[in-house]
Amino acid sequence: MTNILPTPIDDGAGDHLFGLHLPDVALASTSGGQVSITNISTGRWIMFIYPRTGVPGQEEPIGWADIPGAKGCTAEACSFRDSLVELQEAGAHSVIGLSVQSSAYQREAVKRLHLPYPLLSDQQGRLAETLNLPTFAVAGLTLLKRMTLVIDGETIRHVFYPVFPAEDHADQVRDWLHANPAV
Repeated sequence: MTNILPTPIDDGAGDHLFGLHLPDVALASTSGGQVSITNISTGRWIMFIYPRTGVPGQEEPIGWADIPGAKGCTAEACSFRDSLVELQEAGAHSVIGLSVQSSAYQREAVKRLHLPYPLLSDQQGRLAETLNLPTFAVAGLTLLKRMTLVIDGETIRHVFYPVFPAEDHADQVRDWLHANPAV
């Protein structure tokens, strides 16, 4: 028997992001220290936002697979890893992942999954609050809903929301980049 994951619906929670300029918010990075998101790149870059990566040997929150769009964070991170060169060839100068997990937790994931790009931690929710990013609650945690932002310098040019299926998302982003080259 195959588990079929529930498909997230577009509730409009990402509509307000298109065209916004990023705020000068510094976040902990797995590459070390704090990074202001306004200084990531002067060119086009990708920020994929995900709820949480799991830890081997630890159970996921009860009902996790029943939450539309929650499951698939590790698969998504690995798809961006495996497609990084294609994304760069399509015009992305950088790829960054973002979650509310601690930077220490994220460093373990970067090492275990061999991610060639940094993850940023919005553990205090500063960026989520400033941009009014969509969230959901589970097991006493407030997590970010999965979405991806295509950013030109400091301006959000495209929003992928909702994202489904997570494991194919890097291909969707690559195809969009080819169809919409930076000017």
